[in-house]
Amino acid sequence: MNKEQFSQGQDDDLSDGRHFSRRDFLKISGSGLFVFYTAGSLGMVSMQQRGRTYPTDFNAYLKIGDNERVSVFCSKIEMGQGIITSMAQMLAEELDVALDSIDMIMGDTMLCPWDSGTTGSRSTKFYGPPLRRAGAEARAVLLQMASEKLNITTEHLVVKNGTVSDKSNPSLKITYAELVKGKQIERLISEVPIKSVAEHSVSGKPMLRMDALQKVTGDAKFTGDLQLPGMLYAKVLRPPSHDARLVSADVSKARDIDGSVVIHEDDLIAVLHKKPEMAEKALATIVAKWDTTAPKTDNQSIFDTLKNAAPDGRVYIEDGNLTEGEAAAKQNIETEFYNHYVAHSPMEPYTVLAHAEGDKATVWASTQAPFRVRETAANALNIPEENVRVITPFVGGGFGGKKSGRQISEAVKLSKITGHPVQLAWTRKEEFFFDAFRPAAVVQLKAGLNAKGLTTFWDCDVLFGGARSSEPIYDIPHYSVKMHSRGSVHPFDTGAWRGPGSNTNVFAMESFTDMLAQAAGTDPLSFRLNNLTDERMIRVIEAAGDKFGHDFKKSPSGEGYGISCTNYLNSYVATIAQVTVDKTTGEVKVERVVCAQDMGEIINPQGARLQIESGITMGISAALSEEVEFSGGTIFTENFDSYRITRFSDVPVMDIVLIDNPELAPQGCGEPAITTMGAALANAVFDAVGARVLTLPMTPGRILAAIKK
Repeated sequence: MNKEQFSQGQDDDLSDGRHFSRRDFLKISGSGLFVFYTAGSLGMVSMQQRGRTYPTDFNAYLKIGDNERVSVFCSKIEMGQGIITSMAQMLAEELDVALDSIDMIMGDTMLCPWDSGTTGSRSTKFYGPPLRRAGAEARAVLLQMASEKLNITTEHLVVKNGTVSDKSNPSLKITYAELVKGKQIERLISEVPIKSVAEHSVSGKPMLRMDALQKVTGDAKFTGDLQLPGMLYAKVLRPPSHDARLVSADVSKARDIDGSVVIHEDDLIAVLHKKPEMAEKALATIVAKWDTTAPKTDNQSIFDTLKNAAPDGRVYIEDGNLTEGEAAAKQNIETEFYNHYVAHSPMEPYTVLAHAEGDKATVWASTQAPFRVRETAANALNIPEENVRVITPFVGGGFGGKKSGRQISEAVKLSKITGHPVQLAWTRKEEFFFDAFRPAAVVQLKAGLNAKGLTTFWDCDVLFGGARSSEPIYDIPHYSVKMHSRGSVHPFDTGAWRGPGSNTNVFAMESFTDMLAQAAGTDPLSFRLNNLTDERMIRVIEAAGDKFGHDFKKSPSGEGYGISCTNYLNSYVATIAQVTVDKTTGEVKVERVVCAQDMGEIINPQGARLQIESGITMGISAALSEEVEFSGGTIFTENFDSYRITRFSDVPVMDIVLIDNPELAPQGCGEPAITTMGAALANAVFDAVGARVLTLPMTPGRILAAIKK
């Protein structure tokens, strides 16, 4: 990671947040070769579709410097998913430079192209192809320049590690740095072919993460690590519940604390101090009175609330005729599945550092969406977006929860009011309170089987969950999937959570598939293969089964084996879990997980394994223990003492099977594996003790209740 990303606004040329054109960019960035490339035709959503326009009709930049370094200006951010390495691999491959010569500048709204955010396992899938084309074009330009400089045709030149040489006379050579020294060359990309997979020597090879050393030594900078001269730490008065209304507040004692700055403007009440512990102490002296309303729902009643509030559904996808499918069935199965609210709970709580000066501002934010932060900050200050620069340091996990919101508005307003840089770091309690939780949801399923054990119809209704991964993956002649949702149902904010919609849907669909297998008198693995013709999915399931090495029997077999699979945005994944269940306590021990994944061409096998392992690890606690407890707008879950995430002692043996599919462009890797964990564990629990748990999380109490039932 280049230190330029963490300049903390000390470089006058880069920190003033002014609007800049492509010409301005070239001026402030020094000499080098710049390649501008568009991505609208390569799968990314265009600016025009987003109501945005590129400053120069170009989507992104890379710089080949005269110092033997290559800078990539990437809109995506690094929050632990490893694209800081895989993106660099893709560029190094096409450009023919050493991987360690690349500096990744990520999530800086002044230097990087506009982007909606780092979400949905879309970084490599959508940003990778234009980046590759940019590298290929840059290489072609440099070859032509070397040809002119050395007086040798390009056909007789070869490139390695940024050095161009004569194939027949290697001593005749010139480096990229020597070619671009003192020059600024701007060129629109033309159709230059990228390398075939067979030609790859960097992309597709396992690489250790480029940020690993910084992170294990503590040198990596997160927003909370940054300090500016004169910076104040802010603490904001928070309501006791989401439905509370402030009646009065006495801030007099807070003003008495030496060095404190008390702000009371409208509903924003904050205390600032040069020492964070003193700001917190001052905040504790404020006496506030609140009005709250009676709670309308809680953990126990939420699913009835959702079902009563659900509107008529809209068809998401359908085919055939359900009436014909029901007529062809010999037996029907019908049930409901339930998901409680789940928090993002990243290790690094949301933190913002804002410095507002006049009609300009610089914001350092722990965010997945720096350009949304820019918009929020600009609106809060009533200044043009181009006057706000957002810099994204390393982010300590996001999982869909770190976008933009009140913390951005509060930080920039407090900075403007006080005239100081202001850091606003949420406590763990604030992180849970203001989180946009994965929504509680209900999935209603009904399906039929014929005499051969084949599914004749599939009828699915999703209440207040997302649509992703709700399409049937099996060969079903008659099916319908409907979405039922409206606003103002949840008592607090909800939003995307790693694999949004898919976790809820795959848990229900793949648990239900096991129920169909049981009704058909078939083991869960054979039932899936019998109802499939998709060769990719068959290959993934068989690969997982082969690695698992144990035969499935009709459930419940007492073995504790469970399987689940899905198509997650064209990444295919199959997961097999092995568990033991204590019938007296309901405790589940996950012994082993096998996960096979086909995500197309694999850029960094090492990074892919880490991402799949992280999805499995996170999926275990999401399935077994993660639940936000509440009553109305009051959140009772405030920290990890009451919200258990997977611990080191909970982590099972994990076997990852990477199915390389180079004929398919790289797909998403970060989210698919987590989406199958709920059903894989639910099916394994059923296989172990014959108890079908229909609600996530599958707490010991719910498992014991299912056993007794």
